[in-house]
Amino acid sequence: MTLARRLRDFDEDDVRVRPGRRGSRPRTRRRPAHEDAVTGFVTAVDRGRYRCLLGDRMVTAMRARELGRKGVVVGDRVALVGDVSGDPDALARIVRVHPRSSALRRTADDTEPFERIIVANADRLVIVTALADPPPRPRMIDRCLVAAHDAGLDPLLCLTKSDLASPDELLAIYAPLGVPYVVTHHATELDELREHLTGRTSVLVGHSGVGKSTLVNALVPEARRAVSHVNAVTGRGRHTSSSAIAFELPEGGWIIDTPGVRSFGLAHVKPEDVVAAFPDLAEGATRCPRGCDHLQPDCALDAWAAEGHADPHRLDSMRRLLANRADTDTD
Repeated sequence: MTLARRLRDFDEDDVRVRPGRRGSRPRTRRRPAHEDAVTGFVTAVDRGRYRCLLGDRMVTAMRARELGRKGVVVGDRVALVGDVSGDPDALARIVRVHPRSSALRRTADDTEPFERIIVANADRLVIVTALADPPPRPRMIDRCLVAAHDAGLDPLLCLTKSDLASPDELLAIYAPLGVPYVVTHHATELDELREHLTGRTSVLVGHSGVGKSTLVNALVPEARRAVSHVNAVTGRGRHTSSSAIAFELPEGGWIIDTPGVRSFGLAHVKPEDVVAAFPDLAEGATRCPRGCDHLQPDCALDAWAAEGHADPHRLDSMRRLLANRADTDTD
């Protein structure tokens, strides 16, 4: 090699790159700060697109790559960048999900290990149950009460179709719990329900056909939610809501309508939290042997219910949940 060659200035063209490498650019975990991001409220999710309320306009957005696998659900408060004009062809990007104050979760069933968040940042769970057509299902109500307790939501029992059956028997079951309730008739007499919902973010949960969408249409006329009739043979309603969607109440606050469910899996809830969600059985549980799982013959809750301190059906419901949870733990 000549002296002139050795004294020549080197540049990046002289750097040899090992074959098979994608490049020599150093990788970094630093992400853009997006200090100019604005905050929006997610009102609906549809096939990878998110409807977000930003001030007085709706913005359509997609997830940014920097979110990774972090999910975005209705009720989330998110940071938006990009085109936030709200124009028909505009598309913003969600770059951050703000910390959640609550998360309502469910699994497909009690053996499913993967939970999913239904709604974020709600503070009230409205358990909508028809008094007839379809008939009430107390075990479903119990599951929803456990989910509310787990998520830190205030429960509200909303009994619909009171023109078809009396609410007295069902209310007697839950009277010891002190759960607030409202009784409605064909989505009328909703003043009391409005009082419970105004100024809050409430999520409606219940079986198909119990009247959730009918309630939403009565509370927010412009919602125009599709409603269905209950099958006279099976006693089941047809799913008219395919995903959760939030509506702003005229009096202030939000209601979030969710698809009708046939089950509400609680595989993610710890056994002690299941028991804590049955306060009517709590005093009787203090008589149990140490370490009692409430599934054994020496459990004191049997005598507690036999003495009339608790409804035996409630005890049976709690034990079903615990037994299903125990099966999950041993899988």
